[in-house]
Amino acid sequence: MRLDKYLKVSRLIKRRPVANEACDAGRISVNGKVAKASQKIKVGDVIEITFGDKVVKAEVLSTEETYDKEKAKELYKML
Repeated sequence: MRLDKYLKVSRLIKRRPVANEACDAGRISVNGKVAKASQKIKVGDVIEITFGDKVVKAEVLSTEETYDKEKAKELYKML
C-alpha cells in the first residue's frame, strides 16, 4: 500500500492530499529515511511524522485497504 493512502486509512493524517504535502515537505520518514508519498508500506515498518515540534512514531501492524473509523487504531502501534 502507498504511504499516503496508509496514512489516510489509519487516520494518522485525516486527508490524503495533506499526507502528500507532508511527504513532499520531508516531514515523514519510514524506517529512518525521508519517504515519498508513493513509497510502499509493509508490516513492521516504522513511520515517523513531524507535526511542528511534536514527533509521532508508529509501527505498521496491518495494511488493510479499507477499515472502519472506529477500528483504524488497530492498523498501527504507537512507539
